[in-house]
Amino acid sequence: MTYSTFKRLMGAITCAACFATYTSVSAGEAYTLTLKDHRFEPAQLTIKAETPATLVVKNLDATPEEFESKTLRIEKIIPANSEASFTIRALKAGRYKFVGEFHEDSAKGELIAE
Repeated sequence: MTYSTFKRLMGAITCAACFATYTSVSAGEAYTLTLKDHRFEPAQLTIKAETPATLVVKNLDATPEEFESKTLRIEKIIPANSEASFTIRALKAGRYKFVGEFHEDSAKGELIAE
């Protein structure tokens, strides 16, 4: 085997390994939170514990909101009338609080992993 053939083979193996890792990490169910009138719906969202998931946050308000959860390690501004998706790592059973930082008095909730 020549050196250039070896390099191509190693490149292909690396790409395949990256793809396999990506697909296994991104696997899991998708859950949706909606933000309207500066309130999350549902305010309590239950997901499966120990399983990676995707969280979609839809901001239906006419103003941006900053979705923040220190325990989930997420902080992102979601523009008005748009949405953002987050990959949630496999969580241990428990409660994980989140807020809309721009309207913290009304935009709050928790993710419940069980």
